[in-house]
Amino acid sequence: MTGSAHPSALPVETTFKFPSPLPFIPPSGERNFGKGKIDVGGLEVIQISISTSTTQRVWRTFERGPDNMGVSIFQPINLPSGFFTLGFYAQPNNRLLFGWVLVARDLYGNSLRPPLDYIEVGNTTSLTVKQDGPAYFWQPLCPSGYGAVGLFVTTSPLKPPLRQESISCVGSHLTEQRSEADTWVWRIEGITFSGLRPANRGTEATGMYTGTFSFQQQNFPRPFLSCLRNTKFDLSSMPSQGQTRVLFRAYSPLIYFHPEEEFLPSSVDWVFSNGALLYQKGNESKPVPVQQPNGSNLPQGGSDDDLYWLDYPADKNARERVKRGDLANTKVYLHIKPMFGGTFTDIVVWIFSPFNGNARLKILFIKSLSLGDIGEHIGDWEHVTLRISNFNGELWRVYFSEHSGGSLVEACDLEFQSGNKPVVYSSLHGHAMFSKPGLVLQGQDGNGLRNDMARSDKFLDAGVDYEVISGPGITEPPWLNYFRKWGPIVRHDVEKSLDSIAKTLPPLLRKRLRDLVHSIPPEVLQEMGPTGPKVKKSWSADE
Repeated sequence: MTGSAHPSALPVETTFKFPSPLPFIPPSGERNFGKGKIDVGGLEVIQISISTSTTQRVWRTFERGPDNMGVSIFQPINLPSGFFTLGFYAQPNNRLLFGWVLVARDLYGNSLRPPLDYIEVGNTTSLTVKQDGPAYFWQPLCPSGYGAVGLFVTTSPLKPPLRQESISCVGSHLTEQRSEADTWVWRIEGITFSGLRPANRGTEATGMYTGTFSFQQQNFPRPFLSCLRNTKFDLSSMPSQGQTRVLFRAYSPLIYFHPEEEFLPSSVDWVFSNGALLYQKGNESKPVPVQQPNGSNLPQGGSDDDLYWLDYPADKNARERVKRGDLANTKVYLHIKPMFGGTFTDIVVWIFSPFNGNARLKILFIKSLSLGDIGEHIGDWEHVTLRISNFNGELWRVYFSEHSGGSLVEACDLEFQSGNKPVVYSSLHGHAMFSKPGLVLQGQDGNGLRNDMARSDKFLDAGVDYEVISGPGITEPPWLNYFRKWGPIVRHDVEKSLDSIAKTLPPLLRKRLRDLVHSIPPEVLQEMGPTGPKVKKSWSADE
């Protein structure tokens, strides 16, 4: 070991376990969901969960990277008969051991080949960090018509053996050459470890997530690694409707709202039944009530062309009642979609809030500055996505939508409650979704828009009342194919509002306030109703 040992046990030395056993998946006819293996077109792949019995640690470092704890590299071992390694796995040491790699078996004799040679793409001999001696990173050089999807790692400068048992090349007809970095795993001057994912992702994309990693180092050849491709993309490994219900009962999120939250969610039919109105451009004086159930009179298809929009009753009391939502009458809406060539299922959980509250800033020593009506808008759609393995029904990641962006969080980094249900925190007024309570600022240098999250007795168990609105074999409700805005556009006089707010501040803060507000995305500054779920880019793409 270079340097002294790490002073205490690392999180990666403990394997992550879900709080409760994984759900039992009942069989469903000809479907292959949860059966442990998937035929992707002459190549049978299985998902090997990283543990002390399925992998061996090849190398680690104890410094740098997340929480300055270093990184570990693992090699799959004890593979089932006929299956071969495609690459090694890398994980930061600050997390419990959690992850997987795919290994493969050639069904017809033309899908896998041993490498012809190796090329060194980097090593850690020059690093001064604490490590288990130097590591050497090798890309397989493959026969014509075959490609590498992962790296081999040694602690010796000698090349690895040229055996298929060491690492296999995959037929080019089963690979997608355009891969890209997923999440970065470890980074130091001139060296980057990152996960790999297909560059083209979405509901119709065939590229697969293999679980291997890439290594890039200055002054060394850049590795050229592909991703697997499912050429037998027939959705046979997707869960049936009954299996989907079992999965959602097991993993349905618990969503906590801030104790000061005034604007809670509801079902869309609750809003329709409480006076929602459909407006048409050029005929604004004659809005028509949205029909129940499911908004059957809403214009279908088209685009977000501002010809139609929704609004709430003109009567002040009725309008305020709708804006505040009704937690007891809330329903979440599920979109079931294939990901990574049908090897994963995304259960996208859409939550509708009738109103988005105003924005607040933290600016220097002022912890919370209200921006008046800036940030308010009718209608608010947010979502959480459960990404589930079609090999074993295990929850892998959860996506949290955060305004115009979001974040993917590994299952091992989630908070769970009531078994394997992930906990979600909705931000005050904005309803952005986060995995932890506290304050997240949208800005720089400790200033910016506030996202405040906290537990309270206002919470939603998403599994209590839900409706599957889109997926294989599902008839979509009319409101889902309404592509216009769920609220009117109101153009605020931002400068006038700023003048009013600035008068209450010390002179030194006035310019800082203006600069900060002008850096806020325009969709926050204007009262602009959002479009519905099916118009979002993520509907048919990756998050």
